[in-house]
Amino acid sequence: MTASTPSSLNRLRRLRPMLEARARLVNAIRGFFADRDFLEVNTPVRIPAPALEDYIDAEPAGPGRWLRTSPELHLKRLLAAGYPRLFQLGPCFRRGECGPRHQPEFTMLEWYRAEANNRAILDDTVALVRACAKAVGGTGTAGFRGITADVDAPWEELTVDEAFAKYAGTTPEAAMAGGEGGFEQTLVEKIEPHLGRGRPTVLKEYPPAFGALARRCPHRPGRADRWELYVGGLELANAYSELTDAAEQRQRFLACAELRRRDGREVYPLDEEFLAALETGLPPSGGIALGVDRLLMVLTGADTIQDTLPFPEPA
Repeated sequence: MTASTPSSLNRLRRLRPMLEARARLVNAIRGFFADRDFLEVNTPVRIPAPALEDYIDAEPAGPGRWLRTSPELHLKRLLAAGYPRLFQLGPCFRRGECGPRHQPEFTMLEWYRAEANNRAILDDTVALVRACAKAVGGTGTAGFRGITADVDAPWEELTVDEAFAKYAGTTPEAAMAGGEGGFEQTLVEKIEPHLGRGRPTVLKEYPPAFGALARRCPHRPGRADRWELYVGGLELANAYSELTDAAEQRQRFLACAELRRRDGREVYPLDEEFLAALETGLPPSGGIALGVDRLLMVLTGADTIQDTLPFPEPA
C-alpha cells in the first residue's frame, strides 16, 4: 500500500472549488441534453477494434482488446439501429498523450443527431457552451493562458484554406507536400495561437485526409465537412457531418491502415460490425466529440489539464 503524502492531501483540499465547478459542468451538460430529448447511453470501454485514424494510438487492454479512444463507432451503430439523438459522457484513453493539454485518460462528451449535419451540431454547441459558461462561472467569459473569448458573442467561422493563407501564408496542400506532419505542425505552430481570441473560432472544411469519418462538403468535394472549436488558442471539440457510405469508409480505413503500417505504428482490425451497420443504412447524421476537461480549463482559467483533475498523470 502506498500512503498519501501530506502535500498530495493538501492539493486535494485546495482543489475543492475546481471539483465543485466540474460537478456543475457535468450537471449542466446532462440537463442540456435531457431538455432536448437526447438519450444518454453507455458503450464498452474495452473494445476489439478502435477506429483507424492516423494520429490516434489506442492503449492495449489484453489480447485482441484496446481501451476506447472514442465511443464513436458504437454510437453510430445505435444511430443505424434507429436512435435519433444520443449522447455519452465518460472516460476515453489515448496512448502517448500526456502534457499540459493532454491526459492518457480524459473525459469525452460525444453526441449525435440523425437526419442532421454539422451545422445542426454547431447550433447545439453554441447553446451548450453558453449554458455551461453560465453554470460554471456565471458569465460568458472563457479563456486560456490570458487569451479570453466571449462565448455570448457571435462565433467566428474560418475555413482551413482561409486560416492557412491568413496566418501561415501558404495552402493546406503545400503544407501537406512535406507529409501530413507538415500540415499538423503548421496548424499547431502558426494558426492555432490566433484562433479563439475575443470570441470562439470554428475552423472548418479540412482536407479529406484529416476527416477520416467525415463526408465531403456538398459544395466543395475537395474538402471534408468537418470543423473544430477553439477558445483562447485551445482546441475543444471536433465535429463531422458523418460519412454514411460503407464502401468509402472501408477504403478510408484501409488507406489509414497502410499509412500506419508504413510508419511502423500499430494497425488495428477493421470494425466489421460498424461497417455492417453502415451497409444496413446510417441516416444522414451529425456528430461531435468535446473534451470536457478542456472545456473546464477555459471556463475556470486553469493553465493545465492537470489543474482540473484530482488524480492526474504528471505532464
